[in-house]
Amino acid sequence: MNHINIEIKAKCFHPEKVEAFLLSKNARFIGLDHQKDTYFHVPKGRLKLRQGNIEKTLIYYERPDQEGPKQSDFSLSQVGDGPATEQVLEKALGVKVVVDKYRKIFFIDNIKFHLDEVPGLGSFVEIEAGNKTDPSLTIETLRDQCDFYIKAFEISEADLIHNSYSDMLLAKRSL
Repeated sequence: MNHINIEIKAKCFHPEKVEAFLLSKNARFIGLDHQKDTYFHVPKGRLKLRQGNIEKTLIYYERPDQEGPKQSDFSLSQVGDGPATEQVLEKALGVKVVVDKYRKIFFIDNIKFHLDEVPGLGSFVEIEAGNKTDPSLTIETLRDQCDFYIKAFEISEADLIHNSYSDMLLAKRSL
């Protein structure tokens, strides 16, 4: 099934402050997930297999690399046997890069928040305002929700990240 997110990723110099804000707004804390995201070579978009203790999903998405809130169109499928799925995809497509991270996951209504720690890259916050639980939400509404939390978390434009962790790791590798 296809869904839409309006999302941002930003450097986070005060994750404890963001977490305190979320908890003060009665955000639902899902837990701390140690995630291994394996990205595969595909002709367009991105295909990643997420293997975590909470989230175990195969995700295909298309999203422009731009700063600020951006639309992400995605499809996902729950995965029962991550290692076997990874082996099949690796043989068929080849591995592009692997991202290993620790992620605190929170929800407020239709909005998912991530506080990420990515070894070698640092601390980040992600905001994903999505229509997965309510397809009637408009792109404009999702953008407004995302903008609200950008201001609430005091995220500056300079802190916004335009690309994915996978791109950041690939760029670091090529240095």
